[in-house]
Amino acid sequence: MDTNVLFNSLKTDTVKLKNRIVMGPMTRNRANNKAEAPTEIHAEYYAQRASAGLIITEGAPVSKRARGYLYTPGIYSQAQIDGWKNVTDAVHEKGGKIFIQLWHCGRVSHNWFHNGAPPLAPSALKADSKVFTPNGFEDVSMPRELTKAEIAGIVQEFR
Repeated sequence: MDTNVLFNSLKTDTVKLKNRIVMGPMTRNRANNKAEAPTEIHAEYYAQRASAGLIITEGAPVSKRARGYLYTPGIYSQAQIDGWKNVTDAVHEKGGKIFIQLWHCGRVSHNWFHNGAPPLAPSALKADSKVFTPNGFEDVSMPRELTKAEIAGIVQEFR
């Protein structure tokens, strides 16, 4: 058995990885700025890990209504897009590959993120979970069930 297979390259139809090591997503809660955008610390963090075959970023909310955790960098404003471009440039400069994890927190959210309104979810079932807010970890809020039109809107946000 070849014990070095982990360090062999891997080629698919769309990407070639220098090795088979994949860094899974870990929420860092470091986008502590008004734009909720990735910062230099994000670029440094991911660039330091560019030797992995592939990096999958922390979850990036696709819209304001997709938020569920404090200080997670989104991907729905120009400032956020620019921040992620800085991150990807830093990783690419080190020869790394990086994919973003697109995110909608659904029922695992708190009304603080939605100006007091309930989070949106496929059904009005409260999760048995906590989320990080300015007050620390709090129980999630009771969500409001999405309408079919709202579901279509969320699908568009992911596009």
